[in-house]
Amino acid sequence: MTRLPIVGVMGSGRAEHPRRAGALGRWLASRAVHLLTGGGGGVMSAVSRAFHEVPKRRGLVIGIIPSRGGQPPPCYPNQWVEVPIVTHLPLSGERGTEAGSRNHINVLSADVIVALPGSAGTASEVSLALRYGRPVVAFLNARDEIPDLPDGVPAHPDLEQVQAFVERALAA
Repeated sequence: MTRLPIVGVMGSGRAEHPRRAGALGRWLASRAVHLLTGGGGGVMSAVSRAFHEVPKRRGLVIGIIPSRGGQPPPCYPNQWVEVPIVTHLPLSGERGTEAGSRNHINVLSADVIVALPGSAGTASEVSLALRYGRPVVAFLNARDEIPDLPDGVPAHPDLEQVQAFVERALAA
């Protein structure tokens, strides 16, 4: 059996950015890939829903879930996560690069990362992608949609440019 690539989509846990997340999720579902998110709300929920609703897709929706004492926070995982992986790691946001954050698992489990608008947690995942040498692209209208986005991360407002980046990364 051939392993399907895993595309990690990172972004806001509150704001859905439905146009971008929906278009990205539907496109990814049309490819033979698994979708990996942090399993929560906002962008994570919107991209998971769009991916999940595509008929006859081959990939699954994977969620890397934070917890304290084995208990996920309220609303985790979102209803579209098909493979919830509950961690013992509670840290997020500004503490997202610390050892107690599931963000390391998110990044290390993905073959390529797409970052949508978000805050400190999304910025930490982008930083970890660079640290671990994972290909990362930002799907943004403006670079300030992710605070302190490193200069070396390409940011594109058009899905077609993001698609081309993902295709190149998966072909490498």
